[in-house]
Amino acid sequence: MKGQVAGQQGYTTGLYNRAIRWKGQSLIKLIASDMDGTFLAPDCSVPQGSFDLINQLREQGVMFVAASGRRYDSLHAWFGPIADQIGYVASSGAQVYDAGHLVGHETFSHAALYRLKRMIDVFDTLHLLVFDDTHTFMLDDVISYMPELDKDMPHQVRVDDLPAPQVPIIKASIYCDESPMDMAYVLSRELGSDFVFAPSGRRWIDVLPLKLNKAQGLEQIMRLHDIVPQEVVAFGDSMNDYELLRMAGTGIAVSNARYALRQIADRVIDANALMSVQATMQTILDGSFTPAV
Repeated sequence: MKGQVAGQQGYTTGLYNRAIRWKGQSLIKLIASDMDGTFLAPDCSVPQGSFDLINQLREQGVMFVAASGRRYDSLHAWFGPIADQIGYVASSGAQVYDAGHLVGHETFSHAALYRLKRMIDVFDTLHLLVFDDTHTFMLDDVISYMPELDKDMPHQVRVDDLPAPQVPIIKASIYCDESPMDMAYVLSRELGSDFVFAPSGRRWIDVLPLKLNKAQGLEQIMRLHDIVPQEVVAFGDSMNDYELLRMAGTGIAVSNARYALRQIADRVIDANALMSVQATMQTILDGSFTPAV
């Protein structure tokens, strides 16, 4: 993958060598934000004015990266006219794009997925989904999964077993009929050498291979543009944002974030319903933002 990233450097414009400055010192070169519950409105729409704000920041040398558990195709559709002018850390780090160019693509171990499926089959309250770049493979009937606004299941295919090894799986999720925190603990005890289990939403658990997370994905974009963590501001609300906020020079949680995330964040801002991420981005644009020490 390192060679793949290096090979893409020819298309960079040098735009991000500039940056918003604060008191004469280079400050912010990259803003990374989770989408659902953070950047998006409660109805999962992009708040009005967000595209203009991202464009103005880009003109000042600040890159915007959408970092989400959703797949790249879902994220790309949200950003319309600026879709190929931003970065993406999609599928919690499995798909990484920079200005329309693929710079990172990770897949699950097929053997590890079978260990996961065998454990899921022990509990009648757990229902597994796996995803490739274009399909959602449902290991149970659709009635077993209660949809939430931030859990999309595009192009559903009902299967009785995991897809064949030649199908590259980039994402896995578990729907829990009850007690997702308890089940995440059980799964971590049983399969902690293979996966990280991050509760997300009311009844869902995101399944991540070890060392695959949003921070790892974002670091690929940062290397491409010679950006260091102190030049990064990251926003999040859920436990799959934990590594992202810990890595960024300034990690910011919205007030509707999970308790643990608010505790480790450098600061906590208003809820996503109040467009607080966009308001903070505006302070970065106008130069009044103060980074974490």
